[in-house]
Amino acid sequence: MKPETYDAIILGAGAAGMMCAAVAGQRGKRVLLIDHADEPGKKILISGGGRCNFTNIHTAPDRYLSANPHFAKSALGRYTAADFIALVDGYGIAWHEKTLGQLFCDGSAKQIVAMLLEECAKGGVAVALGEAASVEHGDGQYRVTYGTRTASAPALVVATGGPAIPQIGATGFAYDLARRFGLKVVEPRPALVPLTLGGDETLFRALSGVATEVVARAGKAAFREAALFTHRGLSGPAILQVSSYWRHGESVGIDFLPSLSPDWLLAAKRNRPRTTLAAALDNHIPARLAETLADGIGIEGELHACTDKALDAAARKLADWRFFPNGTEGFAKAEVTAGGIATAGLSSQTMEARTVPGLYAIGEAVDVTGWLGGYNFQWAWASGWAAGMALSRT
Repeated sequence: MKPETYDAIILGAGAAGMMCAAVAGQRGKRVLLIDHADEPGKKILISGGGRCNFTNIHTAPDRYLSANPHFAKSALGRYTAADFIALVDGYGIAWHEKTLGQLFCDGSAKQIVAMLLEECAKGGVAVALGEAASVEHGDGQYRVTYGTRTASAPALVVATGGPAIPQIGATGFAYDLARRFGLKVVEPRPALVPLTLGGDETLFRALSGVATEVVARAGKAAFREAALFTHRGLSGPAILQVSSYWRHGESVGIDFLPSLSPDWLLAAKRNRPRTTLAAALDNHIPARLAETLADGIGIEGELHACTDKALDAAARKLADWRFFPNGTEGFAKAEVTAGGIATAGLSSQTMEARTVPGLYAIGEAVDVTGWLGGYNFQWAWASGWAAGMALSRT
């Protein structure tokens, strides 16, 4: 049977793939969008508690991790958060800003998926869902077999993401395909993921459900948001953020009292000499956490009985409590994948492989990982737009 012919075939009907397909299709290209899932945009649908944290107004290249920290600048600079907001507004989708520039739908994430599908429809994009694809390449054409059909095109876009959240069908397909074409892959790892504690630190698991605002640090990165103790270790926004920077064997530092001055305990001793450390902490953090930290520091009795040196040491420990995670909760609990197709082999302008004409990689499949809070969706929109524009010029 003769293959169906297209200008471009896009593998992956997620955020980046749909954006790329819509842009290229609306500029006159015949586009086929394929996904092995039975519905498009599965990660969009579950994000933000079903309301989709679709972008962040504070998007900037320094809020992304990559072996090449400059790679994302071009795409992010040419398709901005304001551009996507304008698209959302054009469809009359109501939204609101939560903390730290995070934008969510007032209604449902389904509205974002419906918008992207409508954008694809405007461009006459052919969509094939529930079809696993296999790829062959020769004579300048990419031949993709999906189900009982075969299609060919001079351009192939890899938008299948990474292995984070395998329960919705996420796999490492993009990396296997990239390696086949000689592209390097930065070792994938879970990112924006809870950290697990073991050994002596398992006592903190007894605090499961307790949350408090902290400053969490890993390497040179620091985030002030909530931390949550779980039955396995540490989670919450602050922990998810630093997890992307954390490496096995390293520590995570937690400032449990980021709003207090370094001499707050000495002041407490002067003002309330008969109080205990646990009681002094209880004024600022949850009682169960206060008791656990006080026990861990080992200061018993009333503050007036403690030396200033001991209290100063306690305050410093509380401002930089070191945890040594023994791992993460893995791809099953990770919001995104860090690592991926190496940016050294891609054009930052077009997302096309430098050594394989017509092969593009976008979105989470690429070694670009954003902070928590809409940054990864903005990378999907921007990289998908960049590739779509490049396709429309070929």
